[in-house]
Amino acid sequence: MDGHEPLCRWEHFPHEADMGIRGTGSTKSQAFEQAGIALTAVMTDPQRVISRMERHFSCEAPDDELLLVDWLNALIYEMACGHMIFGQFDVTIKDHHLEAIARGEMIDRTKHEPAVEVKGATYTELSVRKIEGNGWVAQCVVDV
Repeated sequence: MDGHEPLCRWEHFPHEADMGIRGTGSTKSQAFEQAGIALTAVMTDPQRVISRMERHFSCEAPDDELLLVDWLNALIYEMACGHMIFGQFDVTIKDHHLEAIARGEMIDRTKHEPAVEVKGATYTELSVRKIEGNGWVAQCVVDV
């Protein structure tokens, strides 16, 4: 290693009463994967999520920003209605079409100790863009 932090990562950023999520990666797909991990991390530690089951997702949108919102809202819907929590994502994006596999388990309130419930991804601070060094960032604010 050359002392630089890895390009693939997720983080939160403050935004009034809601929460900003940001994923970065070498590719757009990796940035979307990391945004999925950041989404999980709003609720619980992603390291506590075991990949026992997988769910498949397919999203299409006219641009990358709307694709990110659709992707995150599909995850939020499955978390809420399917009582799932995800800790690992494999995303493929081609021409504003996303195919993904999310791996996780049924939510266990004792084990995962969810801090908040995410209600939806918003258009606030919404951005999918190339960053210096040929990487990508995908971010938005989620309503908690």
